[in-house]
Order: sequence, then structure tokens, then C-alpha cells
Amino acid sequence: MVEIVLGFGSNLGDRVSFISEAYSMVEKNIGKLVKKSSIIETKPWGFDSEDLFLNSVACFLTNLSPIECLEEIHTIEKSLGRVRKNIKGYQSRTIDIDILFYGKEVINESNLVVPHPLIAFRDFVLIPLKEIIPEYEHPVLKQKIKDIYLQN
Repeated sequence: MVEIVLGFGSNLGDRVSFISEAYSMVEKNIGKLVKKSSIIETKPWGFDSEDLFLNSVACFLTNLSPIECLEEIHTIEKSLGRVRKNIKGYQSRTIDIDILFYGKEVINESNLVVPHPLIAFRDFVLIPLKEIIPEYEHPVLKQKIKDIYLQN
């Protein structure tokens, strides 16, 4: 089994329910929940919206491959009302689930890059990561999560 760390975000509708339901669906379809962070409220990142986000991260144990996890995540997002529009850039959404880490693996595929390349640029990811896995060493940056500071 491999520990996968996922980031969750929602800024539309009943944000708490969307994140809670996403946790349940990930646990049912991907793997056992090991630990989860608090939920924090943040401003949208990379686009303008009046709708604030709720964000959280969680660790799960899985037997699925990274690509299988990604496919399950897309299915979960779609079932929770996520609509991926063919426009460039970020947009408001009922749920967003990102693979932040998959064990210590470094993956560079056209449809999946792990560790997530923007971790060090997003406080809505770093803050909850520091809460639940502060000693984890980022496999690319070679720094413990607690020692990674927000990049601008």
C-alpha cells in the first residue's frame, strides 16, 4: 500500500458537504483515510471570484496506481457536480481534488505531475500539509514540509 496525499477545495454550493462527501468517496474508491487536516477558508488562487474556497488535505492508503487514482478522482469530481469547461485558467467549482504526493514517487506524465508542482506557491495547500505531515520530505525540493515557505 502507498500513502497518497490529496488536496481538496470547494467554492460553490455547500462547500463543507462537498469536501466531506469527497472524503467518503475517496475512501470508498481509492483507499483508507489515514489522517486529514482542518478545513481552512481561503481566497481564490489564480482567478477572481467572490466565492471563497474551503480547503483541506488528507492522507489515504491505496493499492491503486497513480493513474488509477487520477481516474477515480475525476469520476468523484464529476459525480459531485464538477464541470470542466474548455476555457483556459482556473474557475469556481463544487469540488477540486489534486494529487499532491504519491508515496515518494516523482511522476512527470502529460496528464499527471507528482508531487504537485505548485505546492510551494499555494498557502491553501502548505498550511494544511504543515498541520498533518510536517516531517514529510518533499521528494523534489528535498525539504521537510514544515521548512517549505510560500513562494511568490
